[in-house]
Amino acid sequence: MDAARDPEYLKATARAVADFKSSLEEFLSLHVTNQHFARGLAPAELPRDDADPIEIKELRSKVALAAGRATYAPGLTNAYIHVEGHGKIDPIAAWSSMTSPKPLLEADNVLEMCDQILGRLEAMALKAEAEAPTVSGVEHMHPLVWGAAARLWRDEHYRESVASAAETLIAHVQARTGRHDVAATSLWQQVFSEAPPKQGEPRLRWPGDPANQSVRTMNTGLKFFAPGVQMTIRNTSAHGTDEMTAQDALERLGALSLLARWVDDCDDATV
Repeated sequence: MDAARDPEYLKATARAVADFKSSLEEFLSLHVTNQHFARGLAPAELPRDDADPIEIKELRSKVALAAGRATYAPGLTNAYIHVEGHGKIDPIAAWSSMTSPKPLLEADNVLEMCDQILGRLEAMALKAEAEAPTVSGVEHMHPLVWGAAARLWRDEHYRESVASAAETLIAHVQARTGRHDVAATSLWQQVFSEAPPKQGEPRLRWPGDPANQSVRTMNTGLKFFAPGVQMTIRNTSAHGTDEMTAQDALERLGALSLLARWVDDCDDATV
């Protein structure tokens, strides 16, 4: 997923920027702003006379670490400071120049830009949340199906998420029945076949009295439904190349989830 469209990433980046700003303010509390002496040549921020050099060094390290964690914020928000003769300056990467001769930036420049970055990240996160596909109830899907689909779904690889869920479901049935000797569609047809189980060919049966109309209906329906899901959902998602919308993928995952629950409910029929 594009980082600029991931609300959680944008919020995490904002927290990193806020931490950087807080660390920088703590560091600056041990400095005074150079108001008069050789401005533009001497450092913009000078250590206070009563400041402990060891504490300054420790806080400098803290700010540098926080700056590293916030590295991608200026690029995400296109928040740079234009400096004549130097072009666009990254305010977070160049923060330490304020304590060096011929500083590129002053403290107020960096702190103000941090606020702008935070505002932009907040706006971007809100926009990303508003534009994110609406998914209701996915957390209640069968865990086998959603567990296989979730990461790809969140990265907006919808067709791949469906294919992964379908592959995981058939692998589950293969493991349960011990059948690895036939193609997936044939496996579905055989495990729900009305024929009695054979040696090496177990069946899945809807629980209850086989003579009961409802039980008989479920067994017959599963014989057609499961292979149909395999052919219309798994095969088209695994072999197709067209993009799939979030809604299309959600409906297909719903069918796979239902089939997975029915498989769980079935009894094993063996000889």
